[in-house]
Amino acid sequence: MTPYVLVVEDEDALATLLHYNLEKEGYEVGVAPDGEEALTLVKERLPDLVILDWMLPKVSGIEVCRRLRAGPKTRNLPIIMLTARGEESDRIRGLDTGADDYLVKPFGMSELAARVRAVLRRLRPGLAEDTTQVGDIVIDRIAHRVKRGGREVHLGPTEFRLLDHFLRNPGRVFSREQLLDAVWGSDVYVEARTVDVHVGRLRKALNQGQAADPIRTVRSAGYALDLGD
Repeated sequence: MTPYVLVVEDEDALATLLHYNLEKEGYEVGVAPDGEEALTLVKERLPDLVILDWMLPKVSGIEVCRRLRAGPKTRNLPIIMLTARGEESDRIRGLDTGADDYLVKPFGMSELAARVRAVLRRLRPGLAEDTTQVGDIVIDRIAHRVKRGGREVHLGPTEFRLLDHFLRNPGRVFSREQLLDAVWGSDVYVEARTVDVHVGRLRKALNQGQAADPIRTVRSAGYALDLGD
């Protein structure tokens, strides 16, 4: 079951960035531009987690948090608050209002993703189980472990993200530029040949013990992961 995350953020650019990165992490994502619409959307469909900005039009994030905590169906809903307020008193106020975690702007997307995983693991343990198997390769995104044919495969962070992307899209050919965007991010400058280096490292780790190479090189196109189910 894919966890459904509701992002409540009035800054369009940040809302788009959050939507993109959370979908890349494997979540289903909804977006509300203000507190009033957020409350409406929650009534229509209960999310598994809410990422809630403090400063919102119509109904503030603090008030949204209060109302969610007061509702019988939403009192245990996991909430992460986002805010430009960094004072300790503001953090305490946010947590006292009922937020489960608190993140001060600006923040990195990797940190947000880690916070989301941690809150879900703590409050929605069933949803936090996130494994995928393609052929004889199994990836556990929560424990950050990979096995092939029952053998533990040790990967660096970039190789782990690269494999994760391939496993989410088995058989699909990705160009180097597409892999750079998906794995490194569109806002980071990395040379295309860097992809070749990390694909080589991933291959070496997966193919220990003379296992068949699951990564197919497509001349002038890129790479794909090919494994039978």
